[in-house]
Amino acid sequence: MPSSVKSASGRPLAEVPFAFLDTETTGLSPRTGGRVCEVAVISVQGGREVGRYATLLNPECPISYGAMMVHGITEEMVEQEPTFAEVADEVSRHLEGKVLVAHNAPFDVSFMQAEFARIGRTMPAAPVLCTLKLARRHFKFPSNSLGNIAAALGIASAGAHRAQADAAVLSGIFAHFLGEFDKRGVRTLEELLKL
Repeated sequence: MPSSVKSASGRPLAEVPFAFLDTETTGLSPRTGGRVCEVAVISVQGGREVGRYATLLNPECPISYGAMMVHGITEEMVEQEPTFAEVADEVSRHLEGKVLVAHNAPFDVSFMQAEFARIGRTMPAAPVLCTLKLARRHFKFPSNSLGNIAAALGIASAGAHRAQADAAVLSGIFAHFLGEFDKRGVRTLEELLKL
C-alpha cells in the first residue's frame, strides 16, 4: 500500500482520496490482445471532485465488432488520438496516492496493468475496491450491472459504456454505498477494505 494511502487507512473515509476508474477496450482480455481505447479517472475526496481525466486512445490494433457494439467507439474515432504511452504520465498522476475504485475491478485493473507493462512501466500501486463485489456481498439489486445499480438508486446515467460517463456514475454509486456502510459503523479505509 502506498505510504500516502497507508497513512490514511485509519482516517475517516471523508479524508481518503478515491480514484474512480473506467476503461473501454478493444476486446475482452489483455491476454488475448485486447487494448484500452478509452480511459477515465475521476478523483474524489470528502465527497468533492478534485480531479478528472478522460481521453480516447489509439489502441494501435483493431477494435472488435463486439466491443464496438457495446461502447460505440470506432477505429476512425481513435486513429488520431494519443497512444497509452503518450498519456501514461497523466494517468499515473491521477492514480497515485489514491484508493482505486472500479466496477468489476479485475477487468479494468488487468487492462491498465497490461498497458503500463507494455511500455515497461508498472501501474501505480493502490488498494482496489470493486463496487461489483461490494454490491454482490452487501446489497440486493435485481441486477449488479453498473447501469442497473444506478437505475435502482436513481442515479442519472447518460452515455453508458463510455469511460467518463461510467466513472461519474460509479462515483455516485460508491457515495451511496459509503452512506450505507456508515450506518453500519464503517468509518475508516481499513474498515472498508475488510468488507
